[in-house]
Amino acid sequence: MTTAFYPGSFDPMTNGHLDVLVQSLNVVSRVIVAIGIHPGKTPLFSYDERAELIRHSLADALPGRAADIDVVSFDNLAVDAARANGATLLLRGLRDGTDLDYEMQMAGMNYQMAPDLQTIFLPAGTASRPITATLVRQIAAMGGDVSAFVPPAVLAALKSKLGR
Repeated sequence: MTTAFYPGSFDPMTNGHLDVLVQSLNVVSRVIVAIGIHPGKTPLFSYDERAELIRHSLADALPGRAADIDVVSFDNLAVDAARANGATLLLRGLRDGTDLDYEMQMAGMNYQMAPDLQTIFLPAGTASRPITATLVRQIAAMGGDVSAFVPPAVLAALKSKLGR
């Protein structure tokens, strides 16, 4: 059984994240969605809220495979957290060339620290390429419609959180 570790902030979960997760289950048997916790950052959603939104979104999108995805938190190096969770792959999504440049640097550094972990890149689908969690938060905070960018559960949570 191959396990991939998919680290990120997931604040909030977007259709781009969901796209990468759906694709990943064609390649691996299990995925660990790893929510990074950084004491210096104040996320819009708490860890518990993000974890619940991810689980709910996966149950809706992948009813037969949602059990193959676990959600955990981590506050250390992704390579250390991946190893601690039994993963052999680091999963990263790519939207464009800018992502590729950054992710290649990260993959190189991770390989130097953990040559036993391989990084795999999955391209975002055409519809999800422009989506970033940062832009979703900004658009939602300004009253914009983000329904095309996030799963329904996340849309409802954003509206509730932002009082819209």
